[in-house]
Amino acid sequence: MKYYIGVDIGGTNIKAGVVDETAKLVSKVSLKTKAADGYKSVVSVIIDAVEQAVQLSGEDIDKIKTIGVGCPGTMDNENGTVLYSNNLHWENVPLAKDLEQHFAGKKIILENDANVAAYGEYLAGAAKGAKNAVVLTLGTGVGAGIIINGEIYSGSNNAGGEIGHTVVEVDGAPCTCGRNGCFEAYSSATGLIRMTREMIEKYPTGRLHEMVDHDGKISARTAFNAAKLGDPEGKEVVDKYIKYLACGITNVINVFQPDILCIGGGVCNEGDNLLIPLKKLVAQQIYSKNNTKNTEIVICTLANEAGMIGSAMLGRK
Repeated sequence: MKYYIGVDIGGTNIKAGVVDETAKLVSKVSLKTKAADGYKSVVSVIIDAVEQAVQLSGEDIDKIKTIGVGCPGTMDNENGTVLYSNNLHWENVPLAKDLEQHFAGKKIILENDANVAAYGEYLAGAAKGAKNAVVLTLGTGVGAGIIINGEIYSGSNNAGGEIGHTVVEVDGAPCTCGRNGCFEAYSSATGLIRMTREMIEKYPTGRLHEMVDHDGKISARTAFNAAKLGDPEGKEVVDKYIKYLACGITNVINVFQPDILCIGGGVCNEGDNLLIPLKKLVAQQIYSKNNTKNTEIVICTLANEAGMIGSAMLGRK
């Protein structure tokens, strides 16, 4: 049995795991990223996470030849450089070289974090068995990974697949990328929280406000919870959120026509309350609605393990 190491770098946590050749996660470790402490500090956390994961697996680290690393931002895969990561405040950092200096004799493979999460779902999760797949992660932003004929698609400059930064509302809400009306600005958890806040400001004495007072904060669950209780303002927010999510997903299906489109992130814990109306809207809007075979929309199954599995399996390739 061959083993591979996968690392998933997040703004809050760094996860490392040992994965066998069948894409099964053998061991995993999660440590705080400490991004505010600077690049060198994060590299030290990566090293600690990898070493702890290997120790937990009981395998010999000398026999594991590759370490795959999923990182937010744009990668220069050939030279092992993170060109830009706004979440980590990195620009042109030689991550692969610095890790190779510590893990002598191991090949370090860099890839975008959303791409490796999609690859993990394709190999061992909700998209397993598909030929073409798109995976969307609805978190702080909207991460996207595209699999075409079993391979990660990242464009000619390794910056492709930024579905979150396609526009669904011209001159709409501002996005962190500098544009207005991006899919991410409406369909991320951040966008859902913003729309909930706007509704509370419009109806300051409504049930949404009462729920926030009780919980102490606005979350991506607030509007859904209010809607379940029959609150009209909560339902209005949920309907608006799903409308924009359906618009973005329809755009993706019209462009790529994948076998399967998987969505992940905390908002997907709503299950059928999200999925049933979403599928209905997409079915009404897709260009291929009369085809005998249309894209299946499902919820991701690997959760926080997809990035580790996908990055590790870069070594198997």
